[in-house]
Amino acid sequence: MNCKQANENISIKEVMESFSLFPSKEHPKTAYYYAINRQERTPSLLVNYVKNIAFDFGIGKQYDVVSIVQELKQCTVSDALEYLEKFDFSFQKQKGNLNNPKEETKSYQILEVKEVSHPALIEYLKYRKLESQKSELQEIHYEMNGKNYFGLGFKNDSGGYEIRSSFSKICLGKKDITTIKNNSENLKVFEGFTDYLSFKILEPEKIPSDHLILNSVAMVHKASGLFENYKSVEMYLDNDRAGEQCRDSILKIFPEADDRSNEYFPHQDLNDFLISQEEKTLENKLEKNQTAIHESEGNRDIYRRKR
Repeated sequence: MNCKQANENISIKEVMESFSLFPSKEHPKTAYYYAINRQERTPSLLVNYVKNIAFDFGIGKQYDVVSIVQELKQCTVSDALEYLEKFDFSFQKQKGNLNNPKEETKSYQILEVKEVSHPALIEYLKYRKLESQKSELQEIHYEMNGKNYFGLGFKNDSGGYEIRSSFSKICLGKKDITTIKNNSENLKVFEGFTDYLSFKILEPEKIPSDHLILNSVAMVHKASGLFENYKSVEMYLDNDRAGEQCRDSILKIFPEADDRSNEYFPHQDLNDFLISQEEKTLENKLEKNQTAIHESEGNRDIYRRKR
């Protein structure tokens, strides 16, 4: 696949969704998004679904499918094309629907919601060291663009589902934050639900706090009115540029907010830290086992020599 093929056949809207970026204001053919490389109060990125391009009025820069992936991932053209390999060449069909609104149909349908039981999803949770938290999630089977898929679902406050699996990272339904309330005066803020579940494993709370899961740093504006209800706020955000920008946005609203990201630095997020801790524990167990085996073999050698 080359740049021309990617730009003409892959939907820029689907690409944005793959990074958990969703419109602030949407019309059938265009939508306004918040800028992808800075925090702002008013969305300035206009995405044209028909022309399959985006224009940032804040800096006067235009993006096509390939260049917007480059900007979001800070990567080369070849790396962007590799990322885009997973997308279907479905934009021309979508473009036809946009030009004929009467032909528009819902792009997905939820087929089944049940307890997590599929072996592939259990394996994914094991890989993320989150198997003990599967009761916090649901198994979602859905149809999208005529194909059937399934993934782990985490519900947001608008009834939509954040979907995760080894192959997908999307939202079904309206994008929103997730709030978990325990009548607490303390609020803990997480970027995604894997970080929230990781925290539950790493630091079981004796006195439950309220929790805010943003489901995307772009959703921090949706939560701005929540902070005034709390005496203290703790932030467990990613150690990257987007996480830093999100922290700055929260600090402008709640200057006393406590940044806890140093507790898992240099890991990018809480889930990466959890995985590293589990791996260290396993390594220590293996070392102890090896030591015990060597000591046992040494004792046997001593016993044989005495005989």
